[in-house]
Amino acid sequence: MQPEQFLFHDDGQIPNSRFPVLLYRNAFPARDAEGAVWLEKRFAANNWTNSWRNGVYAYHHYHSTSHEVLGVYAGTAQLQLGGEQGQSVRVQAGDILVLPAGVGHKNLGSEQLGIVGAYPEGRSWDVNRGLPGERPQADQRIAALPIPTTDPLLGAAQGLPTLWKK
Repeated sequence: MQPEQFLFHDDGQIPNSRFPVLLYRNAFPARDAEGAVWLEKRFAANNWTNSWRNGVYAYHHYHSTSHEVLGVYAGTAQLQLGGEQGQSVRVQAGDILVLPAGVGHKNLGSEQLGIVGAYPEGRSWDVNRGLPGERPQADQRIAALPIPTTDPLLGAAQGLPTLWKK
């Protein structure tokens, strides 16, 4: 399974990343509560834990202390990736996004959206909004993060480990 890839550069407010966002379309068949459980188990099996169920904030934000996976188990959403100058992407139940630390994301609108989020090695996450004073500390935290050894969907042999290179 080959993901779509989206690359976003620093826009002055949102640092974004040298690594691409990975978007696996229609990656799993389960929906609703069954889909959420499937995602939690699959992510945990690949060492992406500290999971939650909810949606995506309706404002631009990024994480500087962890990469993030978002598995859509219900509904649809129009997400803005990469900050104000980034790209709008429609996602739906069955899709999985892997967001490198620093990549801005925002919910532009959704219907009955259900997401499971998780982090490599169960890392703690923060919320940055591209505000004055966040950088360069946020940039330093992002630069210090290791590349995950597994893809949250595909494991150690495919996906992220082959696509995110030093």
